[in-house]
Amino acid sequence: MTHQHVCVLGSTGSIGENTLDVIARHPETISIYALSAHSRIERLAEQAQATRAKVVIVPTEAARAQFEHAWTVAQPRPEIRVGAQALADTAADAAVTTVMAAIVGAAGLPSALAAAKAGKRVLLANKEALVAAGGLFMRAVRDNGAELLPIDSEHNAIFQCLPHTHDRAKAPTQPAKGVRRLLLTASGGPFRTTALHLLPGVTPDQACAHPNWSMGRKISVDSATMLNKGLEVIEAHWLFAMPVNRIQVVIHPQSMVHSMVEYEDGSILAQLGQPDMRTPIAYGLGFPERIDSGVGLLALTALGRLDFEEPNLERFPCLKLSFDALKTSQAACVALNAANEIAVDCFLKQQIRYTEIACIIEDSLNRITGMPTPGLDSLDEVLALDAHTRSIAAELCLLKG
Repeated sequence: MTHQHVCVLGSTGSIGENTLDVIARHPETISIYALSAHSRIERLAEQAQATRAKVVIVPTEAARAQFEHAWTVAQPRPEIRVGAQALADTAADAAVTTVMAAIVGAAGLPSALAAAKAGKRVLLANKEALVAAGGLFMRAVRDNGAELLPIDSEHNAIFQCLPHTHDRAKAPTQPAKGVRRLLLTASGGPFRTTALHLLPGVTPDQACAHPNWSMGRKISVDSATMLNKGLEVIEAHWLFAMPVNRIQVVIHPQSMVHSMVEYEDGSILAQLGQPDMRTPIAYGLGFPERIDSGVGLLALTALGRLDFEEPNLERFPCLKLSFDALKTSQAACVALNAANEIAVDCFLKQQIRYTEIACIIEDSLNRITGMPTPGLDSLDEVLALDAHTRSIAAELCLLKG
């Protein structure tokens, strides 16, 4: 395997930390070139010291000063780059071979797109690149000879189960030959069996208590509402050139089957594994080979059973809104994601109820889809619509509060 020089965008988050864990197991073939963080600057300094990163990217001059203050060791300090443009420039840096795009939210879109345009291997853990700019992003991968490896456990599972063609990391334009449909699994989150009349009283801490995965608070809420799964449906449409009517979501509480691919002959291939993000990260870093991830053996006999059920759209209205947005337009997908980010933030601040998240999203979608929108052929157009939707959603949250 050719030696990889990795830029980890969002290195202090859950995906970033797990990426560094996997990379540390392969010092002969993988090294860190650059790391970035938005707020956990002291942790960034610790990571840079441990990995001997050559570059770090921080958001502000104040963060630069904080990083410099945190650098207490004798080894040379890495180059410090500042600001959003520095993220995109570093992702496209000639010294970088591989970019882990793990910055959460629309803030991660420009740097992920820059990596694709620079022809890098892009390990995609940022949903917005495809949800908000799927056509734009996939075209950049194809036109610039980049490689795209999905890191979300569900999309990574599907990628592993698809036919092993030489070009499957090259942004396909049509579904893989012989594939009938994609089956995305979902845990159902913490409220899968909660009585519907209790959902309006759900607290942020309850929504963030995921039964199987350890994640940040925002994505934990998205998992509880299944908006997260809806975004994954949109991503799957773009990643695998799959029509929406050939993508199905299945509730699977054990989170051991990460997703499945059904073929025309009736065969279903499933990828199983522990709920540990180091598995898809290692797959992306090692592709097309398999490398050690640090994940232990899966005790299949201890599972006892695997359950599957249809999602209840009355319980999970955000999932229905996601399918509707994908069927409507790319603009609706941008609006879906942007409105959700605002609504979840307000819920976490206890400004709106849990059940009002879906209401905010639906009302925002109605406003956006009722007005003329640009063709979204450029990043600027995508970000402008994203910002406009956020302002609408924020106004709606104020009215609810």
